[in-house]
Amino acid sequence: MKVVIIGGVAGGATAAARLRRLNEQAEIIIFERSGYISYANCGLPYYIGGEIERRSALTLQTPASFKDRFNIDVRVNSEVTEIDRAAKQVTVRTAGGTYKESYDKLIYCPGAKPIVPEGGNGERFFTLRTVEDTFAIDDFIRANAPRTAVVCGGGFIGLEAAENLVHRGISVTLVQGMDQVLPQIDYDMACFLHSELRKNSVKLALSSFVSGLESVEKGIIVHAGGRSFAADFAIVALGVMPETHLAEQAGLQLGIKKAVVTDEHMRTSDPDIYAAGDAVQVKNIITGQNALFSLAGPANKQGRIVADNICGKSSCYAGGQGSSVIKVFGVTCAFTGLNMAAAARAGIECDRVVLFAANHATYYPGARNMTLKVIFDKDDGKILGAQAVGYEGVDKRIDVLAAAIKAGMTAFDLQELDLCYAPPYSSAKDPVNMAGYVIEDVLGGIKQFHWNDLPAVLADKNAFLLDVRTPEEYAEGHFEGAVNIPVDSLRVGLEKLPRDKKIYVNCHSGLRSYIACRILMANGFECYNFSGGYRLYAAVRGEAEAGDVPRHPCGIPVEK
Repeated sequence: MKVVIIGGVAGGATAAARLRRLNEQAEIIIFERSGYISYANCGLPYYIGGEIERRSALTLQTPASFKDRFNIDVRVNSEVTEIDRAAKQVTVRTAGGTYKESYDKLIYCPGAKPIVPEGGNGERFFTLRTVEDTFAIDDFIRANAPRTAVVCGGGFIGLEAAENLVHRGISVTLVQGMDQVLPQIDYDMACFLHSELRKNSVKLALSSFVSGLESVEKGIIVHAGGRSFAADFAIVALGVMPETHLAEQAGLQLGIKKAVVTDEHMRTSDPDIYAAGDAVQVKNIITGQNALFSLAGPANKQGRIVADNICGKSSCYAGGQGSSVIKVFGVTCAFTGLNMAAAARAGIECDRVVLFAANHATYYPGARNMTLKVIFDKDDGKILGAQAVGYEGVDKRIDVLAAAIKAGMTAFDLQELDLCYAPPYSSAKDPVNMAGYVIEDVLGGIKQFHWNDLPAVLADKNAFLLDVRTPEEYAEGHFEGAVNIPVDSLRVGLEKLPRDKKIYVNCHSGLRSYIACRILMANGFECYNFSGGYRLYAAVRGEAEAGDVPRHPCGIPVEK
């Protein structure tokens, strides 16, 4: 059996290694158009910033090491330019010319290509997708000592590029078409990232869609959102598109954004061609809808599944949920599953809870808080998604919640999870357990209101705002018209509250206001707990102020 693989990074390299482990006699050839295989895409920005010091550390394997260990023929700087399905052969272009190579089975793993607007091919515009891209940026910085840069795009690559350019002493402006970075999370959670970026001197130009790129003498100009941003150079990270022009020319079935359609065995519409990685359409396991996940984890899983099926071992890919984590200067952000916008697009009736929880027992030194947001089905409490921003332990909690989503768990299951505990690592009631308890309370009758409900609440003549923080906290900032009765004094202060109005209760994080709501409900009041507390509102308000956007009198962006 002769297997040809187009693409030698995550999916392709994994498929090749798995094929060899399952079949010692197969002839396996990898064609990789760049000069490197099996390299760490996700580590590329950290080489630019100096966290990864050696160029060799970026490549997990070389053609020689792949040959020595797996007896696989790896041909770099070799671009496949055509797939001839009828003849079962590919055309390959190298520096020395073109030739054809036959196959019995073909694995299509070309990845995705960066989206680059017109004008972005100048020598001072860079993408950050390959090892060569990384070295080109590093060489440019070393040779030219630039002082300013524009990063176009606020996704993973854009955020990591911005941070690492700052570490190189470069002043960075990040231009993003949406009103937030990292669109996989909700706006309120992104506000914490905006604050961290600004704290580290990254200038944010949000709601600024890139309309043009221009090269000028010894610099560049990025036109976005009706403004122009000049700098010494730019990194263009506006997203990617599946690299499927070969598949399209070969007549393979394509789906969303022209991604290759496969069955659960990663087999394309041609039974002798399989596909894996960023070029492949998959299922979102939560919604059942078609999706794209340009992530290394799914690509590696799919590559293994392809090899299994080629070798006669039935193996299936059920789909993905987009679990991811990113470092943004001093904070960590992680997420899995659906955000609120994605749930709305899927037509799912959902709600969310926001917790402010410590990463480990607060009496043990070094405890730091994280903001944890969990999205759930209103009917049965099934977990649909989760997001967290904080410090140590963020990735751990999202990994647990990712497993919970995969297993179809509900909030009640979260309560029962037997998670490890010791004061340096967690609390006896882990934040994941606490999320289950809070969701149960909401499903059981605790009413919530959210930061984006504030304009309507403040305009409601039938609303009474109650702040149950301490007088000192209240004095530092509060909702206009809110009456301050600390939670510990609430029982003796009930006569101050109107029984003919709805009571909207807030505290700093949502815990004391929850306790206050329990007291009020037991005494016959209709009340609502402010989800996420005043600190979440302060983050959103602070973003509105720093972002110079139209604001409601309560402080939040008017469009929100």
